[in-house]
Amino acid sequence: MDFRQIQELIKMINKSNIGELSIEQKDFKLTIKQKEDAVTQVVSAPPFSMPMPVAPAQITAPQTTQAAAPTEKQKAATPTSSNNTIVRSPMIGTFYRKPSPDKPDFVEQGTIITPGKVICVIEAMKLFNEIESEISGKVVKILVEDASPVEFDQPLFEVETA
Repeated sequence: MDFRQIQELIKMINKSNIGELSIEQKDFKLTIKQKEDAVTQVVSAPPFSMPMPVAPAQITAPQTTQAAAPTEKQKAATPTSSNNTIVRSPMIGTFYRKPSPDKPDFVEQGTIITPGKVICVIEAMKLFNEIESEISGKVVKILVEDASPVEFDQPLFEVETA
């Protein structure tokens, strides 16, 4: 079960009269309890698993005219210089540059990326989440070592946007 499916379950329970829902699979147990207006999510897994991310972030290009504080979506890709943008991690997990050890890297320094192109994989709770670019540009710098842990909102790539 991936994070998006869990989010959908929470939304459906919020809209229903269901008080509690429990799901168990191999090394994964999920219990969602509804109390009046709030939904509580309890996740238990083996101690060696990575924790479930709290909230996903979108990787987006920043808006050039910005009067108010940046939204969560705008913080995911942060401008560094006139044409450079930082692509940030949308979740907690382990960062991988390639889909498997025998495959080539998704992107290298100098690679041109477009929206929808997979740029890396982040493993969380034994689930491999493909992270797609939501901006166009050229990868200037890869800021994280392969197979290293990353935090939510941690810079992953510096991209030169047009």
